[in-house]
Amino acid sequence: MKKSVKLSTHLAPVPVVMVSCGDMQCSDIITIAWAGTVNSDPPMVSISVRRSRYSYELIQKTNEFVVNLVDKSLLKICDGCGVVSGREVDKFKNFSLTKQKGIIVNTPSIEESPVSFECVVRNKIELPTHVMFIGEIVYATAKEEWLQNDKLVIPEDSLVAYVQNRYVATKDTLGTYGYTLKK
Repeated sequence: MKKSVKLSTHLAPVPVVMVSCGDMQCSDIITIAWAGTVNSDPPMVSISVRRSRYSYELIQKTNEFVVNLVDKSLLKICDGCGVVSGREVDKFKNFSLTKQKGIIVNTPSIEESPVSFECVVRNKIELPTHVMFIGEIVYATAKEEWLQNDKLVIPEDSLVAYVQNRYVATKDTLGTYGYTLKK
């Protein structure tokens, strides 16, 4: 029998991403586990950021951001970017990350990230503790080894997800879309 639990954000697992913001001269990286897909055509994602964060100021100023996926090789850096403030630390420099000039946006992506989505803010929703930015993906890049015939194919056991303050690896494929209908 199920029992009542305290109301909270128990949705899990969720992707953990590093969102870069600002421009090539003045930038920041924020670690976010509150990101998601919100539209398919045009492709759009949401990120939720506290108003007190330096990244919030930069996104407000530029109306753009880049969502950088996190694989196992970036986990320690991802966590580090989440516990220091960009007001005090240049995270690109501090964590030896390379700024990759955007193709459509002025915000740099993280070259070491396996996949990066350049986004332009299309909507902003003011919430009690966070502001949700809805960004249209206007350009995407991926490591060559993650592409097959120019299509993104994410390797199994490579991306990191977040579950109740724990980073977890995505692992076994349990099925594919529509597998229950296949004979």
